[in-house]
Amino acid sequence: MYRVRLFAVRHARRFEWLYGRFEAFMAACDPLFSRLGYARVERPVAFVERLTKGFLFDCRMCGQCALSSTGMSCPMNCPKQLRNGPCGGVRAGGYCEVIPEMRCVWTLAWEGAARMRNGGGIHEVAPPVDRSLEGTSSWLRASREKAAARREAREAGRTALARAYPGARASEPATAPLADEPAR
Repeated sequence: MYRVRLFAVRHARRFEWLYGRFEAFMAACDPLFSRLGYARVERPVAFVERLTKGFLFDCRMCGQCALSSTGMSCPMNCPKQLRNGPCGGVRAGGYCEVIPEMRCVWTLAWEGAARMRNGGGIHEVAPPVDRSLEGTSSWLRASREKAAARREAREAGRTALARAYPGARASEPATAPLADEPAR
């Protein structure tokens, strides 16, 4: 597992690309997930997520995946489970103070983030881990949030167009005279 985790960090840019495509696919499945019910879909998706991310990243299923911002190095693999950078005890060569034969998760995160587009967002401070989400699917959570953001943007665009329409209709020249707007 440790070697696969190191492989994922070395190829962080490719995994970032793959994750972007997969996230778009999951967001596109939002209508299906909504129709089936997210509670029903949670267990099978979490099972597949645990297998996939467990093999590739040694994932601990915290429910709030930070792989895309930590260079594909899971911060939950840190023996101290630090979420925002290394502790003060990183040994020479970037090795962990608690497990001396293991590279520090955050040293690997910086290396992986350097390979990713725009540094992978490693400079952003992550909120503390919400332990109540442990074991749940972060894929479903992220896809639901992305789909909701898309819906809000689409609705904002529609209302902006509706607000602009009466003024545009009155001032825009037309080949035929336009009828006045009906009274409300």
